[in-house]
Amino acid sequence: MPRPLHLEPHFSVDELKARYRASHDPVEARRWHLLWLIHKPMALTEAAKAVGLNYDYARSIVTAYNREGANGVRNRRKDSRPHQPRSLLTAEQQQALAARLEMPPDDNGVWNGPKVAQVMAEILGVPKVWPQRGWDYLKRLEQSSHVPRPRHRKGNPETQEA
Repeated sequence: MPRPLHLEPHFSVDELKARYRASHDPVEARRWHLLWLIHKPMALTEAAKAVGLNYDYARSIVTAYNREGANGVRNRRKDSRPHQPRSLLTAEQQQALAARLEMPPDDNGVWNGPKVAQVMAEILGVPKVWPQRGWDYLKRLEQSSHVPRPRHRKGNPETQEA
């Protein structure tokens, strides 16, 4: 029988279970689940296997929890790269693009992603903007490329309207 693992009494069994169930981050939820199982009591090898973790990694989670408490269980990967929406155009540039999209394109066709990207490159003063970004801004500015449906030369327009 393996030696029982010591957990600092930062939280009770019920609090560990509540944190495990309330966690929205899957990494943190798995860590809280591991601590809850160990506190129940369960051997570290069995608890690690139950939640699908490596023994050494599970041991490091327990060590961090004993040392730092709830802060040791946190997923720090989110801290290194905070999610910030990256807008390619400022609000003024978006207004200029929206005004330009009100007019027909240079070839008198319909607006599409590559054409909008070309206009965005002119506004930004860069050599190229990827066509996908043009399509994104076309949708963001609630524009759409209305292409008329092709008509068959032998089709009967009166029957199609009905």
